[in-house]
Amino acid sequence: MSPARRIIKVPLEPIAGSRFQPTGFPDLGAAVFDRPNPDGGTERCLLVESNQSMANRLEGTAWDLAEQAPNAVVDGLPWVKVVAENDGRYLTSSRTESHRLASAFVKSAMTADGTSMVDEIKSRLELRDDTPLAPRTIARAVFALDPFCLIHGVFFADSKWPGQPKVTRALTASIEAHGIHDAVSGGVKRDQVRHSINDRSDGGTKEGYGSVPFSRSEYTAKEIIATFVLDLALLDSFGLPAAGRDLLESVALWEVRTLLDGGLRLRTACDLTVIEGADVDLPEADTLTARIREGIEASGELIGPGVPLTVRWSSGRSKP
Repeated sequence: MSPARRIIKVPLEPIAGSRFQPTGFPDLGAAVFDRPNPDGGTERCLLVESNQSMANRLEGTAWDLAEQAPNAVVDGLPWVKVVAENDGRYLTSSRTESHRLASAFVKSAMTADGTSMVDEIKSRLELRDDTPLAPRTIARAVFALDPFCLIHGVFFADSKWPGQPKVTRALTASIEAHGIHDAVSGGVKRDQVRHSINDRSDGGTKEGYGSVPFSRSEYTAKEIIATFVLDLALLDSFGLPAAGRDLLESVALWEVRTLLDGGLRLRTACDLTVIEGADVDLPEADTLTARIREGIEASGELIGPGVPLTVRWSSGRSKP
């Protein structure tokens, strides 16, 4: 019996120095927490990068920002391209929107024959009132629109989509730091022209004038661990042909390998790399690339023509 999960844990360290800046949340700041130790005590820990952010970073490995198109490695897999209705310029896509196929830009767009994407998706997923959802039919239809939604999840949360189906993430990742300590520093924004802002009516610090000191909170850690969990049982549950199911697994692992190989520059003050000599339980990028290309060739029935579905969006169009 195959395992239900593939778990990959990777030790990281800052590229320069030993300090790093974690992700922050509104009204919370850094996500500090305590975890139990085997000896009965606790250890101060920190969320360096959240599941949501890691999903975006993993997806980003397969997107060419300069070309505003998928990376050549995954060329041939379907996706939805959103262009402006008036001049056809590229706007966004199911690969770059936070809600993927359920994005407002996607569902408010129209296909070339004038069908709204709300209706197009409803038809393809075979969503009907008074009818139970068919998960495998939904998975196959989502694969034909954008298979990355089966890897990173999509929630069709709109009352116009009966049943509002949800596909959970097959690939989940996060980065945690354990045994953390505060590293507080500071600096100053120096004004070489306006040395004093006292009693000035023509602009102060609010307008950007003056020398302004500031503090900075970073952290050090005993260890920083990136964890990637690929839900193999979920991939199996989609009921896809073997080539399609294995293609999803290969793409997910390629994303992880590419993210790690390219370095994790999460923020200006959070640039991480895999610790030298660490045993990373992953095939090399070239091996995964070959598997992806073979999988795309073998999955023509699922993929269809292998070109993006181009839809047109207008800012003046009423809500679908």
